[in-house]
Amino acid sequence: MAAARTGDRRAWSKLYRQWQPRLLAHAWMLTSDREVARDCSAQGWGDIFAGLAKLRDDRAFAAWAYRIVTRKCATAIGRKQQRRSHEAPLEDAPEPATEAEMVLERVAIERAMAKLPGEQRAAIALAYGSGMSIAEMAIAMDAPEGTIKTRLMHARHKLRAALGENEEIEGE
Repeated sequence: MAAARTGDRRAWSKLYRQWQPRLLAHAWMLTSDREVARDCSAQGWGDIFAGLAKLRDDRAFAAWAYRIVTRKCATAIGRKQQRRSHEAPLEDAPEPATEAEMVLERVAIERAMAKLPGEQRAAIALAYGSGMSIAEMAIAMDAPEGTIKTRLMHARHKLRAALGENEEIEGE
């Protein structure tokens, strides 16, 4: 981190290689769109590079970087929803009858996640996709820990309802 702050290109490259896959995966979990996730991640890195010198605690980097990418995703999702509200609703494409069970399960989870409000989707993505603690999520989402717990609780309930009452969310 210290070397990256001084402009060391190798340090920047190492930092990017270490964190880009995680931040991109996080963006994809939030947006469910590879291109949008790539754009949000790239925009996030711009802010990360610009603001790294101001980061006082190197241990806060992960939460800080996730928060930046989360905000980029929230902005992109908001724009996408705004565009959709001006377009005519589209019919849902029928499910292929011969998909493997795991693919169907993944699709069901993605659809259920897509229906969650952005803050709840972000909480689930950070908790299960990135393995963050409640304290880290509070920093990343710039919200009190109690709010994070509430968002997780509501998101879990909604996911259970969407996936069926007997579905268990891993980690509970």
